[in-house]
Amino acid sequence: MPPRRQSGVPDVRRKSNFRPEIQGLRSLAVLMVVSYHVWFGRVSGGVDVFLLISAFLMALQFVARYEQRVPVSLLKHWLHLFRRLLPAAVTVIVVTLVATFLLLPRTRWLDIIQQGWASLSYTENWLLQSQAVDYYATDHSIASPLQHFWSLSIQGQVFILWPLIFVSMAWLAKRYRLHYRPLLVYVFGAVFVVSLAYSIHFTATNQAQAYFDTWARLWEFALGTLVALILPGLRLPRKVRIVLGWLGIIAMLACGILLNVQAAFPGVAALWPTLAAACVIAAGQTGSVLGVDRILSSKLLVRLGDNSYALYLWHWPLLVIGLAWSGKEHAGWLSGTVIIGASMVLAYLTTRFLEKPWREWKWPEVNKRRSLVAVALSLVVAATPLGAARIGLQMEADAALAQAVYNNPGAKSLEPGYVDRAAADAVQLPDLATVGSDWADYPGGCDKFHDPQGIKCNNGVTESPRKTIVIWGSSHAGVWGTPVMEMAKKHNWAVVAFLKSMCPITDGTDTTVPEDCAAFNKAASDEIIKMKPDLVFTTSTRLGRGDDRTEYLDPSWAKMLEPVGAAGIPVMGVRDTPRFPASVPECITKNAQDEQTCGIPKSEAYSGESPASQYSQIHNLDLSDYFCPNGFCPAVIGNIVVYLDDNHPTATYMKTLVPAFEERFGALTGWDI
Repeated sequence: MPPRRQSGVPDVRRKSNFRPEIQGLRSLAVLMVVSYHVWFGRVSGGVDVFLLISAFLMALQFVARYEQRVPVSLLKHWLHLFRRLLPAAVTVIVVTLVATFLLLPRTRWLDIIQQGWASLSYTENWLLQSQAVDYYATDHSIASPLQHFWSLSIQGQVFILWPLIFVSMAWLAKRYRLHYRPLLVYVFGAVFVVSLAYSIHFTATNQAQAYFDTWARLWEFALGTLVALILPGLRLPRKVRIVLGWLGIIAMLACGILLNVQAAFPGVAALWPTLAAACVIAAGQTGSVLGVDRILSSKLLVRLGDNSYALYLWHWPLLVIGLAWSGKEHAGWLSGTVIIGASMVLAYLTTRFLEKPWREWKWPEVNKRRSLVAVALSLVVAATPLGAARIGLQMEADAALAQAVYNNPGAKSLEPGYVDRAAADAVQLPDLATVGSDWADYPGGCDKFHDPQGIKCNNGVTESPRKTIVIWGSSHAGVWGTPVMEMAKKHNWAVVAFLKSMCPITDGTDTTVPEDCAAFNKAASDEIIKMKPDLVFTTSTRLGRGDDRTEYLDPSWAKMLEPVGAAGIPVMGVRDTPRFPASVPECITKNAQDEQTCGIPKSEAYSGESPASQYSQIHNLDLSDYFCPNGFCPAVIGNIVVYLDDNHPTATYMKTLVPAFEERFGALTGWDI
C-alpha cells in the first residue's frame, strides 16, 4: 500500500510522459539532417523539426509542473538543463579545435577559434548572421566545422526565454485567477503570428541573415508549444490519426526533395516540415499495426533518438574537416557513408560514456551551488584550449611584429636604393592564422547607415579637425582607410567613411552590385553634401570577377559624383587593386616554397593607363606600381602578405604604403602635408 500523502504537500508522482514515437521522430529528423548534408549537400528541414520537438517537450514539462503545483526554480532549471547539454557540445568543440590545428590550413584557425567561443556561449547564430554566411553553399570544405552550432545556439536562447514566459504567465494566472493553458495559447499564438510575419519579410529581403535570426525562428518554437497546449483538447478518431501520421511523415521526408529551400527558408516554407512534424505528434499512439507510430516506436529508432543530439554534433565537423583534408568539395556515396558511420560511432560513445554518466551524476543535484560548479567545469574544459590557442597566436604575432621594421618592410622594399636587412628566418606578416581579419581599423567605430549592410565609420577625431576627408564606396574603398587615417593622424584630420560591401559608386545598373546599392549611394551623397568635407576619397576603376578580372570604369561612376563636385567638394579616385583567381593566403599555405605561383601577371589586372584618367576634374591617384611592380602582381611584397583574401589588401601592407601614399596625395591636392 503506497504511503499516505501529507495534507498540503503536492503529489508529484505521476506516470511517465515518455512518448517513444516522438523519440523516433527525433531520430528521423537527425537522419534527414545528416544524410542531406553529407550525401546531397542540401537542407532537409530536419533542424526545424528538432526545434519544434524541443519546444513541444518543454511546454509539456512546464504545464505539468503548474497543474501539479510543483514549484519552479528557474535558476535550478537552467543549471540542470545546461549541465546536460554542455558535456557533449564541449567535447565536440575541443576535438574540432585539435583537428583544426592538425588538419586545416593556418588561415582557418582564427575563424574557428572565434566560432568555438560563439558555440560555447550559444551565440553562433549571431556570429554567422553578422558574417552573412551562405548556409546553402555546396562546397562544404570551406565551411566552418562548428557552423552547425547555429541551431543549438537558437535553441539555447529559447531555453532561456521560454521558461521566463511560462513562469511569468503562471504568476499572472494565479494573481488574476486566469486559466493557465488558455493564457499560454494566447501568448504563444501571438508570438507565432508576429514571428512568422517577421520571418517571411526578413527571408524575402535578406535570406542569408534571416536563416540565423533568432526572432525569425521563434514561430517554430511557438508552433511546437501550441501543439502541446492544444493537443489534449483534441479528440481525433483513430483512423484520422493513422492517416495524419502517415501524411506527416511523407511530407517531412519529401520536404528537402520537393522544396527549393535555398529560395524560401526560414520563412513560410519552413511551415512544411514543422506542420508535418506537428501532424505526426498529433497522431500520437494509435495502437494500430497500420499506424506510423509503430515504426517510430521501434527499439532501433528510439535508441537512435537517444544518440540524436550527439549525432547532430559530430556529423558536421567530420564532414567539413574530412572534405578539407581530402581536397574535395562534396562527399561521394562511399566517403559519405564512412562519415555517417563514424558519426554514429562517435555519437554512441559520447552518449554512452560521457553524456549519460554526467547526466546521472547525483552530486550536482544536491544544490544549486554544486550544479553551478558542474556547469562551470564544462565551460572551463572548452574555454582553456580556446583561450590558450588564441593567446598563442597573438604571442607569435607580437613577437614577429617587434622585428617588423627590419624583417617586414612591405612596400618600402620597392623604393629605389632599399637595402634588405631582414633576418634569414624572418616570418611573414600578418600571420596566416589572422590574416583574414587584417582589415582597416576605424578607431572611432562604425554604425549602421541607411540599411543593415551600410556603415558609417570614423577615426575618432571630432574636435576642431583641421580638415575632413570622407571615404565613400565599397570595401575596396574602405581598405584605403588605413593610409588615409595614418596620414590624418599626423595632421589632426577627421576621417569619415560611408561603406557598403560590394557597393562601389554606381547607379545600380551594374547587375554585379546589390539591388539597394543605388539607394545607399544616394543617401551617402546627400549626407556628404550636408557635411561639406574638404575631400571625398573613393576608388575609381574596378576589376572584373571570374575569368575576366581586367580593369574597367563603371559608366555611371562620374555621373554619380557630379552632385558632390557641384557642391564644390574635391574628389580623389584611387585606382583599384588586383583581383586574384583564388584566396591568396590559402594559396600561400599550399605553396609556401614557391609563393610566385600565387601571383598574377600585371596584364591580368591592368592594361595601360587608368581608365579614370580621362576625368581631369578628379584627382586620379595611381599606386598600381606598388601592387604590381615590374609587370607582376606578387602575393608577398617585402615579406608581407599583400592580400587578406583574393582581392582586399591587408592593413599591414597598406601601413607600409603610407610614405608613398602621402607623397602622391600631397602632390595631387597641393595640401601642405
